[in-house]
Amino acid sequence: MKKYMDLSQKNVLNLLRELSEIGIALSSEQKHEELLELILIKAMEITNADGGTLYSKTEDQKLKFEIVHNRSLGIHKGGTSNETITFYPIALYNESGEANIHMVAAWAAISGDIINIEDAYASDKYDFSGTQKFDEKTGYYSKSFLTVPMRNHENEIIGVLQLINAKDKASNEVIPFDALDQQLVESLSSQAAVAITNKILIEGQKKLFDSFIQLIADAIDEKSPYTAGHCRRVPVLTNMLADAVNNINIGPLKDFSMTTDEKYELEVAAWLHDCGKITTPEYVVDKSTKLETIYDRVYEVDKRIEILRRDAIINYLKARVLELNPDNDIDMLLKESNELQQQLTDIEQAREYIHLYNIGGESLKDDDINRISAIAEIEWIDAEGNINKLLDSEEKENLEIGRGTLTLREREIINNHVSVTIKMLESLPYPKHLKRVPEYAGGHHEKIDGTGYPNKLTGKEMSLQARMLAIADVFEALTASDRPYKKAMPLSQSLKILGQMKLNKHIDADLFDIFMNEKIYLSYAKDYLNESQIDDIRHEEIPGYQTLS
Repeated sequence: MKKYMDLSQKNVLNLLRELSEIGIALSSEQKHEELLELILIKAMEITNADGGTLYSKTEDQKLKFEIVHNRSLGIHKGGTSNETITFYPIALYNESGEANIHMVAAWAAISGDIINIEDAYASDKYDFSGTQKFDEKTGYYSKSFLTVPMRNHENEIIGVLQLINAKDKASNEVIPFDALDQQLVESLSSQAAVAITNKILIEGQKKLFDSFIQLIADAIDEKSPYTAGHCRRVPVLTNMLADAVNNINIGPLKDFSMTTDEKYELEVAAWLHDCGKITTPEYVVDKSTKLETIYDRVYEVDKRIEILRRDAIINYLKARVLELNPDNDIDMLLKESNELQQQLTDIEQAREYIHLYNIGGESLKDDDINRISAIAEIEWIDAEGNINKLLDSEEKENLEIGRGTLTLREREIINNHVSVTIKMLESLPYPKHLKRVPEYAGGHHEKIDGTGYPNKLTGKEMSLQARMLAIADVFEALTASDRPYKKAMPLSQSLKILGQMKLNKHIDADLFDIFMNEKIYLSYAKDYLNESQIDDIRHEEIPGYQTLS
């Protein structure tokens, strides 16, 4: 019995329309599993096949089962089914390199030929013993087979599409696949192969791109042992905050959402937010004390102080030694000299203050600045007899740094990394879904009140994504245990500083409240902070936090 009417009576327009729609569907499908599923389902539909299997060809010359469908038996494995296929892959060649000519799917992949079998039980060319065992076990009868190799744009076999048991639409009787079926499936497999190849190429490009941006991030982290991991941790925090904003159903941002592409765009920006640091000198990035450049110059000052001590003792002895008899105790004389002891005490105290001020802190008071100025004026004599100030103007300027360890010039150098980041990222030819990467990455040091850098943008001028990245960058820096200029900060202290930044309009208020409300800080801390940093958090003690409602 014929499955179709004569070709002349068929609704050719409907058939062409269906093939066109299949082509459009194949080209628009984004997910690989859904794409493979669509190929097999459509092939079964246009041939009215009861079952089908789609294989992909692996690099080790095997056919891997991707999807198995059978309508009569209600079987659906692989693809989108979430049911694992336990069948072993089919080897195309044996250990001696001989082709597998007995398995129909294998031979189709090797030869590139379409194989149409009317009755598997009557065929003596191919080995259907496995199929027959399956039939015995299930009560099924696998009769007609249509096996079509799938070729990519380079004419390479990338998989095999196999259909089982074509059925007559009127009687539901199993019949052979006819010439039209073969043509239709061949056409479909060509379209499908193009779609699969494109998908593989796109995924390959994305994988290469992702690996490249992570390579850049690793290079930045490797540049300085003190920021190692920063470029990896910021994307983690950014993604956590983005997910929370996407899922929140209360508060001012309950209606905000991002698509998968938009979240990926933000993640890329998070990975690349510090790429401009490639141009930042290591001595600035690694500067752990105020007097450090290539090395910590506090030890140069220590040498001068030691000279001061020796000179004080020598000068004292010069004034007294001629008065001494050989039997006098010089050490006792030194101890009895209140004037000398006071000089040595003052010198030692100056040294202690220099070491104290050399460590980066949060602020200096006027008394501290006056003390540094007084210490700087202390004079010492070098080997050539020249009188010098204990601290030169640059050293004095460094010790007078109010916050951290960087001078104004050095801060400008390191702040410039954002401008370099923007310049670097804006030079890249992005696809449409990544166009805003430079904006997001370039905004991580901007502040809501417009006092940030490099462009002094206000909150209204920044996208919400850029504001997310800014919070992630700040919180990672506050909690990091690998910074040279500060000790690891307890979680509660970090959150109090972050809350104060909200009150000062430095970070986005709504995002901070979500950060607190959803306990993003705790989820992050459990995986990325030292146990000793995780202390009790009392929300009522965090400045500026408001419960979402």
